[in-house]
Amino acid sequence: MQKLNNNTVYHNTIKALLTAAGLLISTIAIGSAGFILIEGYRFVDAVYMTVITMATVGFREVVPLTDAGKIFTIFLIIFSLGIFGYVITQVTRIIFEGVLHQSYKAYQLRKKIVKLEDHVIVCGYGRNGYQACVELAEHGEKFVIVEKRDHVVSRILEDPELLYVQGDASSEEVLDAAQIRKARALITALPNDADNMFVVLTAAEMNPSLKIISRASDFRSDTKLRRAGATNVIMPDRIGGQRMAKLVTQPDVVEFVEYILLQRSQDVQLTEINCNKLAVSNYKKTIRELKLREKSGANLVGIKTGEGAYLFNPSPDIEITPADKLFVLGSPNQIDQFKAILTSEPQTINS
Repeated sequence: MQKLNNNTVYHNTIKALLTAAGLLISTIAIGSAGFILIEGYRFVDAVYMTVITMATVGFREVVPLTDAGKIFTIFLIIFSLGIFGYVITQVTRIIFEGVLHQSYKAYQLRKKIVKLEDHVIVCGYGRNGYQACVELAEHGEKFVIVEKRDHVVSRILEDPELLYVQGDASSEEVLDAAQIRKARALITALPNDADNMFVVLTAAEMNPSLKIISRASDFRSDTKLRRAGATNVIMPDRIGGQRMAKLVTQPDVVEFVEYILLQRSQDVQLTEINCNKLAVSNYKKTIRELKLREKSGANLVGIKTGEGAYLFNPSPDIEITPADKLFVLGSPNQIDQFKAILTSEPQTINS
C-alpha cells in the first residue's frame, strides 16, 4: 500500500501538474516568439508552427524556413522532447499510480480537519493512543490523530472515518494542521517521555487554554511534564500495578467501577455535568430542594466545587452553584432528565 501523507500528497501533485503545465506553456511561448522574430510569422502561424514542431507530427511549414529558422527548429524539437517526456511521466504517474485519487482524498481530509472546533488531538497511535481514540469515539468526541510513522499511518488508513495528520507532533506546523488553536484538549501518548515533553511544551505555547494530558513512563517525568504545561500525567505502569493489587484485595470493587467506566452498553453511565448553565431559579437551592434523585432517578455521587475541592456522597443540604461540576450515575435518559432539572425554569419541568 502506498503511504499517504495528507500534508504533502495534495501539494506535491498540484506542484507537479503546475510545473508540467508551466514548462509546456513556456516552451510554446519561446517557440512562438522565435518564429515571429526569426521568420516574421504572424502570431497564429507562429503558435501553430511551434505546436506541430513540438508534437513532431510532420506537417509542412507555414512558410519555407530560412537556415536560421531551421537551426532554431532543431533546438526546439530537442528541447520539446525533454518537456514532453516530463509531462507524460507526470500524467502517467498520476493516472496509473492513483496519485490523483490519493491527492483528492488528502484534500478532502484536510477540508474536514480545517472545519474542526472544540476537538481533541491525539498524538501517537500506539497502544495507549489507539485506546484513547476508541474511548473518544465511544463518547461521540471529535478527534484528530497526529502520527509520523508510515506503518502506523497505514493502519489508520484502514478506517476511512479517522482524521489524521502525518508528521512530528512536536512541530508547530503539524499541530497547526491539526487545528490546535481551536482544539479543547490534547492527549500525547508517545512512547518516549522526552518526545511527550516537547509536544507538551509546544502545545502549551500555541494554545495556553488547552487541556493537555500526557503519558509518562518514568516516575520522575511526572513533575517535569506538569511544569511544562501538562494538565494531567498518566503513567500506565503505575495504573496497571495498582489495578493488579486491587484485584487481589478488592476484586469486585475494581470490576464494578470498570464496568461503569469502560462498558460499552447504554445501561448506565458515570457522567460529569457542568453547572454553568444552572437555571436562575435554582440558585441557592440545596440538593434536597431540587429533588434531583426523586425527579430523575439518577444518583449524584460527587461534586467538584468551584474551589477545586471534591465532595463524595454529598449531603442533601449542600447548595448547588454555577461553579460546581456534578458526577452523576444513571442511564442516559435519567441523566438527560437530571440536566433538564438543573437548567430549566420551574414551569418547563415535568414533575
